[in-house]
Amino acid sequence: MPTQSPTYFEHDADIGIIGRGATVEQAFEAAAQAVFGIVTKLDAVQPKTAVTMAFEEADVELAMVTWLNLLLGKSREHGMVFSSFRMQRNGARWNAEALGEKWRAGLERGVEVKGATLTMLSVKQTGAMWEARCIVDV
Repeated sequence: MPTQSPTYFEHDADIGIIGRGATVEQAFEAAAQAVFGIVTKLDAVQPKTAVTMAFEEADVELAMVTWLNLLLGKSREHGMVFSSFRMQRNGARWNAEALGEKWRAGLERGVEVKGATLTMLSVKQTGAMWEARCIVDV
């Protein structure tokens, strides 16, 4: 699980998110934390309910957008907010788990994230670290 704070970059109309990790999976987990860090304060979310998901995508950049949009869809479908993420990759197959809870009184609502976009999309390895970034529509 990523240990860094969510990272963002400037964009005129929307918000740029950055996830970093020792593996591409950890970078995706950190990117998911950045997305949900826009939605609410992550330290207030209790990771008591797990939602599992899987998808296939060979292209790592498209996999990142697919992953974030799948998470946002599951969040809306279940009326939940997520704070913790686990992901595994086997070739083009991605298996993931998001942990969180139903929206409740006491959870501060931040900005709604509508979806991840292809704008400024980049997933690359630099040295020992992976970095995954894109613009999310708010």
